[in-house]
Amino acid sequence: MPDRNEETGQYTGEYSVEDFLDAISVEDGMAGTGDIAERVGCAHDTAYKRLQSMEEEGLVSSRKVGNTLLWTSLESEN
Repeated sequence: MPDRNEETGQYTGEYSVEDFLDAISVEDGMAGTGDIAERVGCAHDTAYKRLQSMEEEGLVSSRKVGNTLLWTSLESEN
């Protein structure tokens, strides 16, 4: 069972932020949710929720292109 953050009550999961940032990096700095989920090895829904959380933290940004949500790492811009 995944660990739970005592402050937020959210599950931390077994996938690190670095796993997601690396998955975006491998895809030339921009990747869809499905591509990221596949590279990280998690479910699409898990990837989407984690990426949303990372966006709130200012680590990634997203934009809608057609029916696809593309994610970009903001770490390289800092």
